[in-house]
Amino acid sequence: FSSWLPAAMAAPTPVSALVHSSTLVTAGVYLLIRFNNLLLDMFFLKLLLLLSGLTMFMAGISANYEFDLKKIIALSTLSQLGLMMSILSMGFPDLAFFHLLTHAMFKALLFMCAGVIIHMMNDNQDIRLMGGISLYIPLTSLCMNISNLALCGIPFLAGFYSKDLILEMLMLSNLNMMIFFL
Repeated sequence: FSSWLPAAMAAPTPVSALVHSSTLVTAGVYLLIRFNNLLLDMFFLKLLLLLSGLTMFMAGISANYEFDLKKIIALSTLSQLGLMMSILSMGFPDLAFFHLLTHAMFKALLFMCAGVIIHMMNDNQDIRLMGGISLYIPLTSLCMNISNLALCGIPFLAGFYSKDLILEMLMLSNLNMMIFFL
């Protein structure tokens, strides 16, 4: 659980993009990937799987009740971090690193597009007041839609390859029943 992550969205959008895609957020996941060989304790891995599952679930539910655009993106980042941790707890550190890299790419684009939209809305981040944006800034809207589709894992976009590999590796492992829950 990371309650500080959505609260860090008071920063300007380029700073938020930097925090979410390359530095602070990914540092914890990267360190766990690097020290994966030291963390072979089954109790720790089960605890990590439980906490990562709760993180994915709670961040996803919280994003559905949020109206601040940058906080919604931050909560989706938190949900993806939970996914990376669950992949790591199941014994696939290379796959967690691959998902970390692909997620950083499309999440940085998503934050940049959100910054343009917020700037065009006179620094208003409330999504209830954003309507017809594609008429005013069609290229930004297109880039944001592509980035959101990559986040969803639509085929032939960046998120598809990492999420497809996650499902494929789970199907081929002894945790193959877990695929029905993901």
